[in-house]
Amino acid sequence: MKIDKTYSPSDIEQKWYQYWEDNRYFTPPEKIDKAKKPFTVLMPPPNVTGILHVGHVLNNTLQDIAVRYKRMTGAPTLWIPGMDHAGIATQNVVEKDLAKEGIDRHSIGREKLVEKIWKWKDQKGGKIVEQLRLLGASCDWTRERFTLDKGLSRAVKEVFVDLYEKGLIYQGEYIINWCPRCISALSNDEVDHYDEVGKLWYIRYPIDKENGESTRTDVPDYLTIATTRPETMLGDVAVAVNPDDPRYSQLADKRVILPYTNRKIPIILDDYVDKDFGTGVVKITPAHDPNDFEVGRRHKLSPIVVMDEQGRMNEAAGEIFAGMDRFECRTKLIKMLGDDDLIDKITDHDLSLGKCYRCDSVVEPYLSKQWFVKMKPLSERAIQAVENGEITLQPERWKKVFMHWMNNIRDWCISRQIWWGHRIPVYYCSDCDRIMVKVEAPELCPACNSRNIRQDEDVLDTWFSSWLWPFSTMGWPEKTKDIEYYLPTNLLVTAPEIIYLWVARMIMATYEFCDSKPFDTVLLHGTVRDEIGRKMSKSLGNSPDPINIIEQVGADALRFSMVFNAPKGADIYYSEAVLENGRNFCNKIWNAYRYIMTNAADICSNDDKCIPQSTEPITMTELADRWIYSRLNQVIKQVVDYYEDLRYNDAAQLLQEFIWKEFCSWYLELTKPRVYAKKEESDDSLQIQRQVIAILLDVLQKSMKLLHPIMPFITEEIWQGVQQVRPTDEEALIISRLPQFQSEKTDNDIDEQMNLIQNSVTAIRNLRKQVNIPPGTEVSVLIRVSSQERAAVINKSYKYFNKLAKVSDLQVGVAISKPKGSIASVIGDLEVYLKLSGVIDVEKEKQRLNKILVKTGKELERAAKKLANPNFLTKAKEDVVEKERVKKEEMQLTFDKTKQLLNDIQNL
Repeated sequence: MKIDKTYSPSDIEQKWYQYWEDNRYFTPPEKIDKAKKPFTVLMPPPNVTGILHVGHVLNNTLQDIAVRYKRMTGAPTLWIPGMDHAGIATQNVVEKDLAKEGIDRHSIGREKLVEKIWKWKDQKGGKIVEQLRLLGASCDWTRERFTLDKGLSRAVKEVFVDLYEKGLIYQGEYIINWCPRCISALSNDEVDHYDEVGKLWYIRYPIDKENGESTRTDVPDYLTIATTRPETMLGDVAVAVNPDDPRYSQLADKRVILPYTNRKIPIILDDYVDKDFGTGVVKITPAHDPNDFEVGRRHKLSPIVVMDEQGRMNEAAGEIFAGMDRFECRTKLIKMLGDDDLIDKITDHDLSLGKCYRCDSVVEPYLSKQWFVKMKPLSERAIQAVENGEITLQPERWKKVFMHWMNNIRDWCISRQIWWGHRIPVYYCSDCDRIMVKVEAPELCPACNSRNIRQDEDVLDTWFSSWLWPFSTMGWPEKTKDIEYYLPTNLLVTAPEIIYLWVARMIMATYEFCDSKPFDTVLLHGTVRDEIGRKMSKSLGNSPDPINIIEQVGADALRFSMVFNAPKGADIYYSEAVLENGRNFCNKIWNAYRYIMTNAADICSNDDKCIPQSTEPITMTELADRWIYSRLNQVIKQVVDYYEDLRYNDAAQLLQEFIWKEFCSWYLELTKPRVYAKKEESDDSLQIQRQVIAILLDVLQKSMKLLHPIMPFITEEIWQGVQQVRPTDEEALIISRLPQFQSEKTDNDIDEQMNLIQNSVTAIRNLRKQVNIPPGTEVSVLIRVSSQERAAVINKSYKYFNKLAKVSDLQVGVAISKPKGSIASVIGDLEVYLKLSGVIDVEKEKQRLNKILVKTGKELERAAKKLANPNFLTKAKEDVVEKERVKKEEMQLTFDKTKQLLNDIQNL
């Protein structure tokens, strides 16, 4: 068979993904075998507007590793994919397209806009699904769901009606988070908070001194309030002081004049006021602040809304300001207050600014009539499940975060003032105002038999469909076989940012409607950051396009690079150097595969069966053979443990260490003399040749099985290639069984002997490198060991030293001394001496080493002066100073080592 000289991932990856899909390997058996425990994963549904970014790559690679690993254990695996309709985000995309044509949603109406969004979804949406295929995601695409599809829509309505009838859904007028750009309510968890330095304005409110109080000396002319949002003062209905604040006790029942409104508002007493903040006087604006809303309710104060839904000041704000944008109003108001000497002072103030998670607009606290879910009753079983370990969060630290949020949970605002989404199943009779909450739209009002019925205009929060994902995707509210067999699922892999928005809510919903937990384990992975620690984002320009990366180096290289650098639950730092590791590893594996297969073909010529087959025993004739199987067996056990414990980066690192270093750099090199032995020598040498090729193929085949969950494409290609010369009874790697750990194949004595040889060879190689001995030059070496047994091991393995370190003369013993004209290396109880006479140009080497000595000496002197400079030590950053110290230590080591080498060759 012809194997390309260089690894070309694009053709290979496309070929094998199509093969897997055509053979339905991603789909579990149609007939459920209840004797087998399934393994089920729920894909966090990406937004229909989304395109693949590096965060998706990490998240879906981790899921795919889990699924592929479990598939290879024989478990029926199900990975359910799908997309989220992403209400606000998707409507924004389509509205922006319409705006380019001069069209807004109100001019074409609800029905037409929704029709256009569905058309956009069918034509342009869901691009990410195809991109996940390129990544290698082995989802069961036959079960792909969409949060607005018919089945999920029914589930949403059933849940709404059920919760409403239980008294857990209610409508009320409360302060909610409002996005003036999206013109919709947001839940607390849909608001991103940013620490910023803003302004704190100290504004004077004149005290009303009617009724003869103008002559009282204990009543000041003004009360000064401090605010970060002066434009909302136009909606003030009171100012409040703490009842225990002696500064203002004489002002109870007095009033202040609210500038520019011709309104007099009361001074009230309330414990809510912090005496130590600002002046100890607080403006009360119930329609535009959640805390003020509660104060207003306690004091029976009527709220005044001074903004409209788009963040513009309305008529209630006064004629001067009506129609202005809120921030334009702020600017004008501050100028007017200053001109009228009503600003006492302005100071900088640290604040947490809330912004819309979709469009980044500053969120406005806004009084509005909305639909809410009572969360406290739903949270109890979820809290208990995580507390008692029925559901585990990994890493463990997230349990505390989860519990804190759950124990302080607030009601969930679920209504949104947009048109794309699940319309709230609440109906109103226009003739008698009867409210009907139904799964199906009623035709008649049960109270007055009117047909004049209208549906609530709002849609449900996108997360209201997503929180049903574990069971709605399996056919709920029907009692399906899938729910019976696959629920609870086993693993959820997601980002910590949505632990409240999604994870917690899924737990609550699944217990409430299925009397079951949704999953056993939640793996919360880290954030992908750039080299300097910034979160990857388009706005920063530091987020590479994964599709471009896949086109350049292949999905396997990308997957491996991401996982290799992603410790469980920790952030991952991405760079070109990180990606290089994955690409180089692919090339290393490919080159080893090509070498083995080429030699297998040369040895066998036209005899396809000349190599011992998978059903035949393999003869191990050398120490290296027994060692590679001992190591392979240990790696099998450790990698399986890592997969089970979700420590995928540890599995990746161990497999690279074994395949690259132990198999390719050591074992494959040690077998070359046997592989290249001339066929004419003897029948025995030919048999040995065939046996060693069988070992190489067998170890390669088993290594590909272990690596497959992480790098599925190249491993399938290589496994299928090996199948042609050494077939097994398995049809594809993706559904093959992982190699089994066999304790009898682990041999610690063999490992120790090989470790002794590796240390010795490595020491010789390093000594050669120190004095620039050419690779082809043979050398004489003496090794001092601590026992005759260790000497015997090395002596038996002389050919390994000759092959790997070009040693022509090797002396080993317990009483060997360092010979004159040699250089030395000490590793544990080994002392390795390399004779230099006749292998180097002594004078040339002395010149080279002297140049290094002079250069390093100057650099050391410079570093010492720098570190002795008080200005550098006090003004430079701590990490810069530490870097300089480390650099100086490294230079000192180089200097000392070079000096010792010069001494060693002086007398040659």
